Amino acid sequence: FKFEEQRGPTLLVKEPIGVCGFITPRNWPLNQLVCQEAHDLAALPCTGLDVVACGDAHLVNFGGFATPERRLVFDINDFDEVAVAPWEWDVRRLAASFVVAARARARRPSAARAAAVACARAYREHMARYSEMPVLEAYYESIDLKAMLLQSTDEDLKKATLRRIRKAQTESAHLKEFTRLAGQKGEAPRIRDEPPLIYHDPDLQRQEGFEALARAMLEDYISRLPPERRLLVQRYRLADVANKVVGVGSVGTYCGIALMVSGGGDPLFLQFKEARASVLEACCGRMPMRHHGERVVFGQRLLQASSDIFLGWMTGRLSGRHFYVRQLRDAKIKPMVEVMKPEHLAAYAGACGWALARAHKRSGAAVRITGYLGGSDAFAEAMGDFSVAY
Repeated sequence: FKFEEQRGPTLLVKEPIGVCGFITPRNWPLNQLVCQEAHDLAALPCTGLDVVACGDAHLVNFGGFATPERRLVFDINDFDEVAVAPWEWDVRRLAASFVVAARARARRPSAARAAAVACARAYREHMARYSEMPVLEAYYESIDLKAMLLQSTDEDLKKATLRRIRKAQTESAHLKEFTRLAGQKGEAPRIRDEPPLIYHDPDLQRQEGFEALARAMLEDYISRLPPERRLLVQRYRLADVANKVVGVGSVGTYCGIALMVSGGGDPLFLQFKEARASVLEACCGRMPMRHHGERVVFGQRLLQASSDIFLGWMTGRLSGRHFYVRQLRDAKIKPMVEVMKPEHLAAYAGACGWALARAHKRSGAAVRITGYLGGSDAFAEAMGDFSVAY
């Protein structure tokens, strides 16, 4: 690891890594491999039908989470790379990720291909269904996580996930995180240091006026929220801020958590993540938003059936970095891919294909995409072949 331009740790690849015939330079950070795939996809034929694409559609980027109405839905849950791009790019990336997962679990080659085919088939079938639905009816549709799970034939996986759902619905996510991540020092609650994953940056916090800068950033975030959400957030005060290391896809970016406390002592954890240019923008151009945090928020609000009520964006006062803000772990249910049997991996692939079609149809391209895909399995079989080859 090294620190580069004070942007945080960057994982360096010791040896060049070949990806589909291209060579990754030695000093590329790990998340640049996503950029490498975008480069690969940009060289392939496409229909010319663009959508607001997730940009990072892979099987672990889907899962369950709580809506503002406290229902648990299944959907895409990460939008850092959102961009206007060909719909095929998301489908190809998602289908190929199932082949990678199957190989990682030493599944048969036929099982790996079957999962990719199931993903593409579900995308085509649900896109065709959306093309025939009234616009508002299609827009309002969401995927109920519990109802989807009850259709599973893997009883052990079903029981384990249902337990996680019950736990998520009965526990307050913020109270649980407060117990795990924070403690009381005198009158003020503080985030507990757990280096190297959670820590207070001493150099940053020793700077004169640090608290004023943190509050100014918070005010910038609040000012960009819709008025009714603004009133809600203003019932909390900022208690503490700390750096937080997140997943490998965000290596090298500046991320952290803020602990907010209401007048009655209720905790609220907000996560802020640096938003940089989408890796797709080098291939398909920049979206009209000047702020990358706004780009991510726009993509999430459009593509998700129901988004976080605290979703917003802000600008760093010292660095000028772009950030987006969301709740920290609001009843999230991650997929248990590592324990899925081949037939259940294919079923999960179908669910992801459905969720991707539900997101893409919000760009208004369902009829045109369906007109191209037709009613046969030719597209699904082609995606199976592509995924195995890639």
